[in-house]
Amino acid sequence: MRTAHASPRHHLRIMRDIIRSLCILLSAASIAAAQQGQELPPAGGTLKVTTEVVDVYAVVREKNGRMVSDLTKDDFTLEEDQQPQVIRYFSREADTPLTMGILVDTSPSQGRVLEVEKSEAEAFLRDVLRPKDLAFVMHFDVDVELDQDFTADLHRLDKAIDEAEINGGGVRTPGTFPTDSQGATHLYDAVYLSARELLKNEVGRKVLILLTDGEDQGSKVSIEAALEAAQKADIIIYSVNIHDRSFYARQGMGYGGESKLHKLSDETGGRVIDSSSKDSSAAFQQIANELRTQYLLGYTPTNTKLDGTFRRITVKVRAGNAKINARRGYYAPTG
Repeated sequence: MRTAHASPRHHLRIMRDIIRSLCILLSAASIAAAQQGQELPPAGGTLKVTTEVVDVYAVVREKNGRMVSDLTKDDFTLEEDQQPQVIRYFSREADTPLTMGILVDTSPSQGRVLEVEKSEAEAFLRDVLRPKDLAFVMHFDVDVELDQDFTADLHRLDKAIDEAEINGGGVRTPGTFPTDSQGATHLYDAVYLSARELLKNEVGRKVLILLTDGEDQGSKVSIEAALEAAQKADIIIYSVNIHDRSFYARQGMGYGGESKLHKLSDETGGRVIDSSSKDSSAAFQQIANELRTQYLLGYTPTNTKLDGTFRRITVKVRAGNAKINARRGYYAPTG
């Protein structure tokens, strides 16, 4: 088992993003107070922040699939549980630091497509990752293992991806996150542990890239638990669906993983991108383009209850019939 530790750059990044988030919270609270006629504290005084700011990252496309990158705040409407919300801050997020996880399926079903996945994943990182961004690499089969902790070093990330190998017999090895479950494809465990153990305390744009056919066998947690963990950590999930139908035919099984990938990706504001085993570069390029063309919409919910309930989010563009990819909800904090 590889042991990887967070770098000093990681800690500096966390501090920088915490400061940014605090500034956003203070700004949103000030605006809210002003609009409600509340008295603001004098200069040098203390402003008590009692509001929760919700971030919504959105990608907008026309009917023909072309991404729209020139919209303003006034072009959007946003509702929470069918109640209109005021968009208090807005920006285009192409340059916002990115924290990303690459999750590689190394179960037997990926035997004929893994090498293509690996080469295209490395090309994707070279295209997307910048010095201020961070990424980790994890593989999953009968166990879930962290191959490379957060880093901006492309050499280390490439090395971790290169070393991913198919666990042909479903043989258990000492992974980073061993479980007691059976089966050889612990996809849901990988998503859950990425959210709870790695990304939960990060801020800003957080993305998981799943390289898998979406079939799960033996995870300790359910898909609902994995999705909830991702939503509570504010993660966007992109799924690159590379599947080998002949593998399932040889096993006398039908392939049905795509619907599970849609559940994970659609609810979190990402997408499922189908890819052939011969050329997955187009799928990765679509993800790269979307990460450069995101909008950030921030609002302070009118429902101020700290009850931990799930709140539905609806984002629309006022004019036209644009298609929007954005998270469909979030879990309110608890008191």
